[in-house]
Amino acid sequence: MVIADTGFFLALANRKDRYHDVARSAYTELTEPLVTTWPVMTETCHLLVARLGVEAQSKFIRSYVDGAFQAYTLEPDHGPRILALMKKYADLPMNLADASLVILAESLGHGRILSTDLRDFRSYRWKNRQPFENKLAMALR
Repeated sequence: MVIADTGFFLALANRKDRYHDVARSAYTELTEPLVTTWPVMTETCHLLVARLGVEAQSKFIRSYVDGAFQAYTLEPDHGPRILALMKKYADLPMNLADASLVILAESLGHGRILSTDLRDFRSYRWKNRQPFENKLAMALR
C-alpha cells in the first residue's frame, strides 16, 4: 500500500494545480493500493470545497466509495502518540492529518507516500528514525 496525503489528492482533483500532471502520472503508474486516514480525508474535503466547490468533494468521496483508496482508522490508544508527534514537530508545526500519516506508516511498517509537502515529509520520521520515501519528491523538484 502507498500512503496518500492531502496535497496529492488536491493536485489530482485540480487540473490547474501546479502538481496535477505529476500526481496524475503517479496515480496511473501505481501498482499497489492507496491508503490514507480519516483526518486526511477531512482535510481534503474541507480544502476541496473551499477551492473547487461541493462537486469536487462529492467526487472525492465517490472515489473512496468506489474503492480508489482505503481509510485507516485511528484508535483511542493512538492519542498519546499523536500528542508526542505534535510536540516533537511543533516547529513545523505538525497537524492531526500529518500525525495520522506517521501513525499509519508505523502501522504499515513503511513510509512510502505520495505528498506535495516536501518540507514536512522530509523532516518527519516514523518509528522516530525512519524517513518517509516521498514518491512525488523527484518529480516535484
